[in-house]
Amino acid sequence: MILLELFKTFFMIGLISFGGGYATLPIIEVEVTAHHWMTTKEFTDIIAIAGMSPGPIATNCAVIVGYQTAGFAGAAASTLGVVLPSLIIILIMAAFFYKANKHPIVQSAFYGLRPIVVGLIVYAAIKFAIANGLIGPLSLYSLGLFLIFLLSLLALTRFRAHPALVIILSGIAGVLLFT
Repeated sequence: MILLELFKTFFMIGLISFGGGYATLPIIEVEVTAHHWMTTKEFTDIIAIAGMSPGPIATNCAVIVGYQTAGFAGAAASTLGVVLPSLIIILIMAAFFYKANKHPIVQSAFYGLRPIVVGLIVYAAIKFAIANGLIGPLSLYSLGLFLIFLLSLLALTRFRAHPALVIILSGIAGVLLFT
């Protein structure tokens, strides 16, 4: 029964999510915690692993959540669930998109969807920052987290460092600061 629940949950996530993997993270987090499959803090660790892994972050999260919940069968059920709606929708839309894309109403709808996608991503970032102590009471732990965040952001934006390098250096900084 858990396999069906994983499939249904991730199918609904895949069906109603807009804006790519990062925009789906708040929805996945709500569902994962509502089903008591893991806590927000545990899910944040999953995001870290899924974000470093190749492929779409939402799909990677589905694989890991499914595996943690019900092993290989759970990973397959949740992955199929999250991917299937996109596949179906894209196949249908591809048939009509070329003609419809030029229509002013379609272009206006896409302009209207862009801000909510950014809002969902910012919401997820804030929620995960709070859950992991980056935002909250001041402590040495939170200062260390904030320092890693600030230096990572600076490396990415100002110095255009490669994200893989920033991830590796952030992991090393975490080991040095927190062990």
